Amino acid sequence: MEKSPADIPVVILCGGRGTRLKEETEWRPKPMVSVGERPILWHIMKIYAAYGFKKFILCLGYKGDMIREYFLNYDLRNSDICVDLGSKNITKLSNDHDESDWSVSLVDTGQETMTGGRLKIAARYLSGDTFCLTYGDGVANVDLGTLLDFHLQKQRLATITAVRPSSRYGELFTEKGIVKLFTEKPQTQEGWINGGFFILNKKVLDFIESTTTIWEQEPLQKLVNIGELAVYEHTGFWQCMDTYREMEFLNELWLNSSAPWRVW
Repeated sequence: MEKSPADIPVVILCGGRGTRLKEETEWRPKPMVSVGERPILWHIMKIYAAYGFKKFILCLGYKGDMIREYFLNYDLRNSDICVDLGSKNITKLSNDHDESDWSVSLVDTGQETMTGGRLKIAARYLSGDTFCLTYGDGVANVDLGTLLDFHLQKQRLATITAVRPSSRYGELFTEKGIVKLFTEKPQTQEGWINGGFFILNKKVLDFIESTTTIWEQEPLQKLVNIGELAVYEHTGFWQCMDTYREMEFLNELWLNSSAPWRVW
């Protein structure tokens, strides 16, 4: 089993329709919705790259061509260039970005394919026995190096990162009828949920039967039943972007230079 992040690919599920964020996703895929001036997908990839994971496999679906175009033109977008208007030759004058050592595979996994099916289709491009899997709509300050070590120590087929979600409402702390403290979106203390950021052995693909298989249902349940699903409990920051309010929350954190997931 590989132990170096440089050898471990990261599969990112980017194909869903994001219907609960339809204000943005009517015309672009949810992974391309911006946090600051960059798509949330970029933020997720930067988190992985900060820990040495730089081989990415993106499972495209709904409006996937927008993601494809973004990365096809990434180098030109982020470098100074000179264009000869006659010959249309382009000369790159500088390399002003830190992503030149990333490898990004763009895989069409279909418009209606479920999460397990997308993973199964993209699996042909996996190298080695170990890979990461996450969603294209959530950020966290998960220590991915520690997560990898945990997975290797547990010697299970799969490790899931469990998180405590933020409340959708502000929390009031009162004393004698007076508000003493107001906390916006506090972390709930009730239960753990799937936060993504999986590390998996390639054998888990045997639990995915078809393109209609939902990864979070039968495959994970089977892994639980045979004792092959380890859980890494992340108590730090985690936030998905399912709603317009959550998109605004992430943008506020980023624009105020207080984004906990900025580990690079």
